[in-house]
Amino acid sequence: MSEQVPAALAEIRDEFLELPEPERLQLLLEFANDLPEMPAEYADHPERTERVAECQSPVFIVLAVDEDGLVRMHASAPPEAPTTRGFASILVHGLTGLTPNEVLAVSADYPQSIGLSRAVSPLRISGMTGMLMRAKRQVAALAG
Repeated sequence: MSEQVPAALAEIRDEFLELPEPERLQLLLEFANDLPEMPAEYADHPERTERVAECQSPVFIVLAVDEDGLVRMHASAPPEAPTTRGFASILVHGLTGLTPNEVLAVSADYPQSIGLSRAVSPLRISGMTGMLMRAKRQVAALAG
């Protein structure tokens, strides 16, 4: 399967790349503030979510495929980890509403493509890559 960037993720990437480097971190923090709350069905049952071990902060994700065949991603990350929350929010906004095949086709290097490699540590980029890889693995398992 060829890897690509779906429209929602491409739009987010372009939004970052249009900004001067110093302002990209501010945009990431805006995404952090826009991370939707984890629905009660998962928030009240953390065993239904997956811990992203690649992140130093406690980040949990869960993906589902709805009755229309579209992916829904949910994530939680603590407010005291704003860059990690921002990355989680980017993926939630970028992957939700895609088909499983579109999620599986997202390029593994998407986190490196948004122009933050000099603004955040390599460890943070690695955490976002871990979130993406775990999301793709969950979707692959759901898609059978």
